[in-house]
Amino acid sequence: MIRKIEMERFTLTTSKSFDEVVAGVNTAIGHPDMAEFGRSTHEARSFAELKSAVEKGLSKAGLMLFMQLDQGAVVQKETGQDTPRIIRLLIGNPLIMKEMAKHVPDAGSYAPVTVLVDERPDGVHLSYDRMASFLAMYGNRDALRVAEDLDNKVETLLREAAA
Repeated sequence: MIRKIEMERFTLTTSKSFDEVVAGVNTAIGHPDMAEFGRSTHEARSFAELKSAVEKGLSKAGLMLFMQLDQGAVVQKETGQDTPRIIRLLIGNPLIMKEMAKHVPDAGSYAPVTVLVDERPDGVHLSYDRMASFLAMYGNRDALRVAEDLDNKVETLLREAAA
């Protein structure tokens, strides 16, 4: 079966430098040691232990970094230039994902979410595909409410990094 999903993309453009924006995003998210995080969540014997392990890696915004990909470096290899600078950040919170996935299992396909930070002639762009737009087609109000809350967290983080 193939379904069409209408997706909403949130984008901000700022005159701040690329490094300032990336630093702002990184300051607002948790940076757990992913090897330790994987070990502690895998070894958790109860949901309470799992929740505790996850919460240790979260920032005040309730989000953590899972992976950072320097996509600009790949483009730069071909061009031989220092631009464009493009960073893809996979961020999220396994507890938020759980709340969505228990109502809509396909939510696991979209979490953690991607934040793209890229340099263009008109400024630094911060982009995010809204989770609620991915889950709207499933018609589950509980999952949609969680997704909308996640969207608000991510978009607030991006606004603050761009300000």
